Amino acid sequence: MGGGGIGSWRAWQRSISAIPRVLTTVPIRDPIKIIKPALFVLMLVPLALLIQKGFTHRLGANPILKIEHELGDWGLRFLLMTLAFTPLRRLTGWQPMMRLRRMFGLYVFFYACLHFLTWLVFDNSLDIHDIARDIAKRPYVTVGFSAFVLLVPLAITSTNKMVKRLGGRQWRKLHSLVYPIGTLVILHYLWLVKADRHLPIIYGLILIGLLATRVPGFFKRIPVPASRRIAPPPVRTVPQPT
Repeated sequence: MGGGGIGSWRAWQRSISAIPRVLTTVPIRDPIKIIKPALFVLMLVPLALLIQKGFTHRLGANPILKIEHELGDWGLRFLLMTLAFTPLRRLTGWQPMMRLRRMFGLYVFFYACLHFLTWLVFDNSLDIHDIARDIAKRPYVTVGFSAFVLLVPLAITSTNKMVKRLGGRQWRKLHSLVYPIGTLVILHYLWLVKADRHLPIIYGLILIGLLATRVPGFFKRIPVPASRRIAPPPVRTVPQPT
């Protein structure tokens, strides 16, 4: 992880901002059918831009470190986006958006795998002794590796078949691991960065805010927007006898 990737982040923002314009020109009963494949492609844009930078020799003096950091950054960004679904659904009342959450979660695992494999193959040349030493002696590697290990069962059990096999209650209990995973990833980022820590601090504050929305009664303290308020039924006046 690192401070790089601002250009790819802005490119991704420009791409995703085009979705509402597309949706307004295509009449369809279920907008998720358009949003989901569009997002699937857009979430590959950071990887495509990274590959392009590699072929055009724009990865800087340490290309391996650049690749490793950008992949880690995007894994964290998608993790925060995944955690944002529940509060956004509660605020907007738009239930269909939850059908996108699984795809975001799998992309978290996808970018985390690429981040981990880059460290494993290019940073450590698959040397088991170096890998074990790093995990044991470097705290930021220890927490990062722990977060990745905890992500694995979440990815494996993300299918409908696994939800039915585990049962809804056990499945939700298992997937609550995403909260400590988010905390470990932020610690990994904070301990990795030597000087400028503004990005991991910002991401950490976003994570705290998203976790706070899980506190029971949180949304009761937030006023309901006027557009979502249900008007009370009209009061019928009964004429009084004169």
